[in-house]
Amino acid sequence: MDFGKSSWRTYEQGIQREWLLTNGIGGFSSSTIIGSNTRRYHGLLVASLKPPVSRHLILSKIDECVTIDNESFNLFSYEVPGFIMNGYHHQERFEYDLHPKYIYRVKDVYIEKEICMVYGENTVAVVYHVINGASRTNLRLTPLVNFRDYHFNSSRAYMNFDRKSKKDVLIVRPSCYDIDISLYLSDGKFTELNDAWFYNMDYAVERERGLASTEDHYIPGYYDIEIEPMEEKYITFIATVEKNISQKDGLQIIEKENNRLHKLIDKAGYKDELAKRLVLAADDFIVHRESTNAKTIIAGYPWFTDWGRDTMIALTGLTLSARRFEDAKEILYTFSKYVKDGLIPNMFPDAGHEPPYNSVDAALWYFEAVNKYIKYTHDYKFIKEHIYEGLKEIIDYYSKGTHFNIKADKDYLITAGDEHTQLTWMDAKVGDWVVTPRHGKAVEINALWYNALKIMSSLSKHFEEDAGLYDEMAEKVKKSFVDSFWNEEKNCLYDCLTQSYKDDKIRPNQILAISLSNPIIEGDKAKSIVDTVLKELYTAYGLRSLSPREKEYVGVYAGDQYKRDGAYHQGTVWTWPLGQFITAYLKVNNYSPQAKKMALRFIEPFKDHLQDACLGSISEIFDGNEPLIPRGCFAQAWSVAEILRAYIEDVMQLI
Repeated sequence: MDFGKSSWRTYEQGIQREWLLTNGIGGFSSSTIIGSNTRRYHGLLVASLKPPVSRHLILSKIDECVTIDNESFNLFSYEVPGFIMNGYHHQERFEYDLHPKYIYRVKDVYIEKEICMVYGENTVAVVYHVINGASRTNLRLTPLVNFRDYHFNSSRAYMNFDRKSKKDVLIVRPSCYDIDISLYLSDGKFTELNDAWFYNMDYAVERERGLASTEDHYIPGYYDIEIEPMEEKYITFIATVEKNISQKDGLQIIEKENNRLHKLIDKAGYKDELAKRLVLAADDFIVHRESTNAKTIIAGYPWFTDWGRDTMIALTGLTLSARRFEDAKEILYTFSKYVKDGLIPNMFPDAGHEPPYNSVDAALWYFEAVNKYIKYTHDYKFIKEHIYEGLKEIIDYYSKGTHFNIKADKDYLITAGDEHTQLTWMDAKVGDWVVTPRHGKAVEINALWYNALKIMSSLSKHFEEDAGLYDEMAEKVKKSFVDSFWNEEKNCLYDCLTQSYKDDKIRPNQILAISLSNPIIEGDKAKSIVDTVLKELYTAYGLRSLSPREKEYVGVYAGDQYKRDGAYHQGTVWTWPLGQFITAYLKVNNYSPQAKKMALRFIEPFKDHLQDACLGSISEIFDGNEPLIPRGCFAQAWSVAEILRAYIEDVMQLI
């Protein structure tokens, strides 16, 4: 992906595209293509101190200044209240393949800056390649250091740092914390500054979100690098919170990471460029969790951690479609150890306390993930030894009842929650305001319930156990489902049922009745549901969470948290249900050549989106109204996963 000056004619245009690097343990590096940080989550090093959580901003950015013939030129860009520094005027190109690369030119001097993280470490390397012209040139690098939780902004009033040098490494230590921030430069002279700070860096995205948007950064000093006339030089800058700097050659760090990423592409085995790009995107979300000593899935960057529901929905695309079978196995096994009263954790909290189990669908998605694992690997032995008993427990508790009023009703359909709880994926709640009340019998929960029973029946038969109970329950669920959820007037399914009310709002949840491994609706009714969803909810980047025909529809996801949460599932477009929709569309059209062409049309818009918002990844959500502006997390696990899964399994039919 190559971008030039036409992509940053104005500052506002230049900050529209962002990039992301990850380190496999929850840490990351991120900024915009003009190098201006517009989020509190932007930084060259956001370290995960307790992988994959306890994330802290360590190094905000490095400000570069070039002096040629006694004339200085700032290459950096930023915003403070009332002023924009426009160093991007000197930027000629931005390249993003496996890593971001900035290319600047000042007079006859070219400066390239490439950024790379060390996999498995909270370490970032920034490599400068200077191609000097006819004059002696000085490159000054000024690091902006911080140490704060990545969800909050910092202020000079609450920050103090100590400094010391250890051989060729500058160590900056935040007062009152037992942690060293180590800075290393391969070439140059360091000049210490006393009580130097960058004040009031302003973050446009946080301002737009109605949050505090300014913060301060600590400047320990600056580095000067002299470049002789016509000299070509590579300079490595490293920042880390590891105890030791394991590698000081930036070019070798980049080469090692490139090799790792190319191996992932080779392992997946796809020749298609979109598939390869999505395999790379998938890698960002698969990380190591220290507390379980196993792999887990980060739900989204820059602010989510690992959630049970998101993990189970994303597992197929991120791991199985990418041929990372051992990672899939590890994740399934880890969650099997946390099955409790028929539920699996909805998330693992940052603080490391007992995980919450407030999800009705996470445990049911677990069955679909297990079934997909078997489809890809045929590894029944692992399922029998480590997973099967947990699945039995889930079915048992859902049948007789468990926490949050989750239980099978007299009609064998699952009912859950009350007017105060949000247990489905549409879980926005502001104070006591339940934005999308879906307690009772939700359509996708019962589609998942039927699917789980059919999977248990299949597994039981394979393990030569009695499957009669599961078969009998599944048939009763199917009959009740069709009788209860079919909406004759709108030719689709009701979204949610209570004892006194049938919610006929058109939402995307009904598509799971067709798309799962064991569809509960087939034939003409299934075709009608797909047609209705296509007409009412489909957009280029996903499905609207509510039809624009409904009076509750909100078409723009913007403003403060109250307004944003009020729009979250009331019209906002979500990408992940589109993967399920593509599967359902092809099913009801018998995978005909015409249907495959249409399905490919559903995929095509993402080729453009991968070069927008967060380069190489897929956003969490988009406005329901055109022009479908990307919102929320700029890189979302289940968005990437479901597009990759549907593309591989259904469009290309490689599984």
